[in-house]
Amino acid sequence: MKPLAGLTILDFSRVLAGPMGTQILAELGAEVIKVEMPGTGDETRQFEPRLPGGQSGYFFAFNRSKKSITLNLKSEKARQLARDLAAQADLVVENFLPGAMTKMGLGYEALSALNPRLVYISNTGFGQTGPYRDRKGYDTIFQALSGIMALTGYPDGPPAKVGVPISDLTSGLWVAIAALSGLMGRHGTGKGCHIDLAMMDVQASLLTIAASRYFATGEDPQRTGTEHLGRVPSAAFECKDGDWIHISGSDQHWPAICEVLGLGALAADAELKKNAARVARRGEVMAAMGAAIAGRDRNELAEALRARDVPAGEVFTVKEALSDPHLQARGAVGTFTHPTEGEFRGLRTPIRFNGLDDPEMAPPPMLGESTDIILRDRLKLSAEAIAALKSEGAI
Repeated sequence: MKPLAGLTILDFSRVLAGPMGTQILAELGAEVIKVEMPGTGDETRQFEPRLPGGQSGYFFAFNRSKKSITLNLKSEKARQLARDLAAQADLVVENFLPGAMTKMGLGYEALSALNPRLVYISNTGFGQTGPYRDRKGYDTIFQALSGIMALTGYPDGPPAKVGVPISDLTSGLWVAIAALSGLMGRHGTGKGCHIDLAMMDVQASLLTIAASRYFATGEDPQRTGTEHLGRVPSAAFECKDGDWIHISGSDQHWPAICEVLGLGALAADAELKKNAARVARRGEVMAAMGAAIAGRDRNELAEALRARDVPAGEVFTVKEALSDPHLQARGAVGTFTHPTEGEFRGLRTPIRFNGLDDPEMAPPPMLGESTDIILRDRLKLSAEAIAALKSEGAI
């Protein structure tokens, strides 16, 4: 049995954050009904990269294991179908601008009146309140406004975005957390709730250590490349073969680091046995380490450091990481079979249970493939009624 078996989710979200969250819930066993616009669907169905059969690899990454129903929400008949489905659902997820769902008669007040146990997540850019509530935004806008972009990059270079869409991805994780929290709260109260989840709030919450430094000292943290503001050594170094290695050590690792790298003078310096001194003398320590590492091949050095229990990791490319024997042994990459694209690889939901069934990877839905079945089985509509809705453009 999967942990969320028996839960029904009506998913109005598009693009990345909401769909990522609902994909996690789907692979944990919930039935996720993805509501899409007839003819076009989620706009990411048109995003690159495109696969040989015309499908989108972007869409595939965040919409596995769901069902797709097409509803033209400009039609009152379609909106009524959405209300009827919400009356049977446990959770609604939407990421329209504030007020948009209310104007369609699909806001929390309207749907909770039909279904008092409904948990309803509004995952917007800036939240339901505040001076920016009506602004639109994308992942990199939130990286910029939150301070994350200012912290990313090297001190002598411009701000940089994170290499993955971190604002969208972390917001997707919080969609899943919010959903599970709301459903657990309902278990205690018997009533649903409305959850206001803003992507901007999520990004601010990620500042953590940088914010703590600001709160404690008044310092406005700046870019440090791969280095750590409060620990030396913790950085990536270029090796003799042109590859890179990241080393991160505390006081207990320092003697071994010096021994492996042949830094006898630094090892003999009693002051440098403490991290505070190494931070204060960062330039000296980093220069000595960089020079020593520049004469070593990455793989040999990584093994030598790990043999002395020093935390060290090769800086892998995406291809190298996904080919790594450890991730392969852990089954991090799975496959599903799509009706037009055939077998395709995807990153598995990273939970492994003992006592429950693990998440399973099923293909993302073709646009509207479950419309007839859902309307027939859930809403008890006849074939004639469904045909009429199609002819009117409602579905």
